[in-house]
Order: sequence, then structure tokens, then C-alpha cells
Amino acid sequence: MKITEINSFIVHSIRDNWVILKMHTDEGITGVGESSVEGRESTVSEAITELKRYLIGKNPFDIEKNWYKIFRDGYWGAGAILTGALSAVDGAMWDIKGKALNVPVYQLLGGKFRDRIRLYANRWFFGANSPDELAKKAEETVMKGYTALKWDPFGKAEWSITKSQLKDALESIKAVKNAVGDEVDILIEGHGRFNIFTSIKIARELEEFEPMFFEEPVMPENVDALAEVREKSPVPIAAGERFYTKHDFRLAIERRAVDIVQPDLRVAGGITECKKISAIAEAYFLPVAPHNIHGPVGTYMTLHLMASIPNALILEYTVEDVPWKTEVFDFSLKIKDGYAYIPDEAGLGIDFDEKTIEKYPFKPMSLIYEMFE
Repeated sequence: MKITEINSFIVHSIRDNWVILKMHTDEGITGVGESSVEGRESTVSEAITELKRYLIGKNPFDIEKNWYKIFRDGYWGAGAILTGALSAVDGAMWDIKGKALNVPVYQLLGGKFRDRIRLYANRWFFGANSPDELAKKAEETVMKGYTALKWDPFGKAEWSITKSQLKDALESIKAVKNAVGDEVDILIEGHGRFNIFTSIKIARELEEFEPMFFEEPVMPENVDALAEVREKSPVPIAAGERFYTKHDFRLAIERRAVDIVQPDLRVAGGITECKKISAIAEAYFLPVAPHNIHGPVGTYMTLHLMASIPNALILEYTVEDVPWKTEVFDFSLKIKDGYAYIPDEAGLGIDFDEKTIEKYPFKPMSLIYEMFE
């Protein structure tokens, strides 16, 4: 079997753009993959086009070899653009191989460790402008079956936080906690906003609410800074959505910078690399809770990985949905009582129509941080 063509598309969702690709072969079997680097979608799409020079004519079954050759040929090292493009290509190769062998991708990864994955809801809070409105939204989301909720309560705070900003954040967390009760987990997002001492101060304030984790309190570039926060934090620290490949994760794990590992399969190197990242985390007895905020193809990639590893903890899931998802994508993801069930179709179990997807083209976004203000 040989790869004959790769077509990438940038499709606009409600609040972001998804980079979706379809890989074609000379045997008529196609595969799909996804990447997403917010604000750099066009650059990732062009990187996918550049990868075609290597991939056309290659056997999609040779996933490890193709992955290594592409990464090694990057020469300048890992980064969001190269690993983002590689992640999407990787997903498509796994999809093709599963379809050709008539087995789900998780079977190729070692088999199914579990039948379902617990989800935590994100983007459930849009439109809430006060603690009471946030509490109402939280209640509505829990009524849909979700048992864990994540959000960023810190408003316009950046680098440090004022007393009034911290007070507002804690009031919103308290409102949600009171509304949903102790049986529902809350997860607090930091988006890399803070310096070290502010992160530690916030973590100590969070302790009374018993969050499942405090995510990315500091920027990802300095692992030692994250390790200092984690050492002094009374609540678990999660990070990894802006780490790329096993090398970044090895460093963070060895420095004891994280309690919960959060690779994003769309940018960290796809299924191939995140299986290895998960194994490194397992060796340190750390759970894996992938970042997963964009399109459904990436969700399917992630579900197959989480089905196959022993240390899968929980998966992020966007509850705010695009109305045209079933028009473009062919899939049947079962979600019940806050769990996503592992798809059993051959390959990834999802496909999309190349003509229909063009009806929802790319729209430029402003700075990412403005999304959180």
C-alpha cells in the first residue's frame, strides 16, 4: 500500500479552528487525522503540505519509520508546528492501518484496557457573568451526566493577581462547589497566567475546595518553575498541553514538575508519541489526562490511546458543540453518565466529507489570551 495524496482543511468551529486532514492510498483506503495550534492553523496546514514531499509513495503501515523520518528531518527540533502536522499525519496512518486490518486502532496499541473513559466538561460556562450564573450553568451541565467540570476563574489576572481578582475567583469556585456538591469534581485552569509565588498562593487558597487538579499555573517554558510550584502546592498540579514529544515530558516528569500528565494528541506527536509519553508517566506512577479541546477526530484519536493504557485518568471534553458536526462528520460517539465509550469500528471510527467541510472555512482569530478575558 502507498500514500497517494493528503488533503488538509481548516474548519471554523464556534471559538476556534480545527486542522483536519484526509490521507488517500492506492488501495482506496483513506485515513483521517487532526491537529490544532490556535492562531497558527494556516501554518500547521502548510507544514502538512510540506510533509507530503516525504509521505507520497510511502507505506502508511510503516508508522514508526515514517514518524521518525519526519521528526528527524525537521532538524531544528520539536515545536508546535512540526509536531502538530506530524500528529495529524500519524492519526491518519493509524486509521488506515486499522481499516486495512479490520480492527479498531486500540487493538493495534495492545488491546482494550477499559470500555469507557470518564469525561470532564469544558466550555460549559460560556455566557455566565456572575457566580450565580456560573453555578446555574454548572448545575445544568451536571444534569446532563457530567461528574467533573473545568474552567478558568481568574478573569483578567496575568502574572500576578490582585486581592479583588482573587476574591472574585474564589467566590466563583465556591458558588460552583456549593451548586454541584462534593460528588462532582472541579478542575481549575490556570492557562500559564502566573509567576511562581502567585501560583503557590492560589494553590493554597484552592485547597479547601479539593480540586482534582490546578492546571498549568505557570508558563511551560521553565520546568523548574513548575516543579517549585508543584513542590509547594497542597493540590495536584497538572500540565503538558504545551509540551511536545516524549523529550519535553521526560524532563517534566523527571524534575517532579507534574502530578498529572496532559499531552494533547493533536500537537504532542499523535498516537505514536503519546503512547510513549504515557509509558514514561506510568513508570513514575503518574496518571494521564489528555488535553482535548478541539474537533471530534482528535477526540477519537485520544479515546483509542486511553483505551489501551493502564494509567488513563480522565478526558477533557467540549460540551459546547457546533450545530453542523453530524453534517460534516460520520461517527457515533456514545456518551452516557459522564463517560465516553470506546468506539469499536475499524480504524479510528470517524470520517468526514471533504466537500461538505469546505462549507465551514477558516476564520482568523484574535490573540488566544483574549478568549479568556
